[in-house]
Amino acid sequence: MNAPVLNRSEQKREQILQAAKDLFCEQGFPNTSMDEVAKLAGVSKQTVYSHFGCKDDLFVASIESKCLVHGVNQELLSDPSTPEASLSLFAKHFGEVITSPEAVTVFKACVSQADSHPEISQLFYNAGPKHILGLLRDYLVNVSTLGVYEFNHPQHCAVRLCLMIFGEVRMRLDLGLDVSDLLPERERYINDTVEMFLRAYRVA
Repeated sequence: MNAPVLNRSEQKREQILQAAKDLFCEQGFPNTSMDEVAKLAGVSKQTVYSHFGCKDDLFVASIESKCLVHGVNQELLSDPSTPEASLSLFAKHFGEVITSPEAVTVFKACVSQADSHPEISQLFYNAGPKHILGLLRDYLVNVSTLGVYEFNHPQHCAVRLCLMIFGEVRMRLDLGLDVSDLLPERERYINDTVEMFLRAYRVA
């Protein structure tokens, strides 16, 4: 399937987002200016502001676009009648997002600057983890209405599934350790996690 053709405005927006992601990852949120983003993107500063009202908005958009690139969106969790397939796909894409170099880099930067710039951590949490947990929570609520599975505390259930998907791979990545020995079993781990999760909440 061919990628959609972007118009000029959409192309500039993508250039700005890519430049912002590169700079946020390379030098952190506080040390990145809108001037630098404009220069790297090859557009004017006015163009950056016309697409994103402020640096906070640009940071949030860059986090959200990372999720969309990997397919973590509302469309993925739209059919409550197929939780086995839907959650397996969610786990696959979510697992790719959280183990990407960009996600790990931004997370580490937020943690390292949490004392001096707590607002950055809040922006990251709202645009990434909180948003994804909300999508998953709402999906589990819809699944419960069909009576096959019962998620009495859907927010807690969403958190459990996401943290299980993190697994040892993300734990090591956060510590800067090698994960090459874990990657061959990563897909099996993800699939087993989803099966175990659904088995725990299936109505007897």
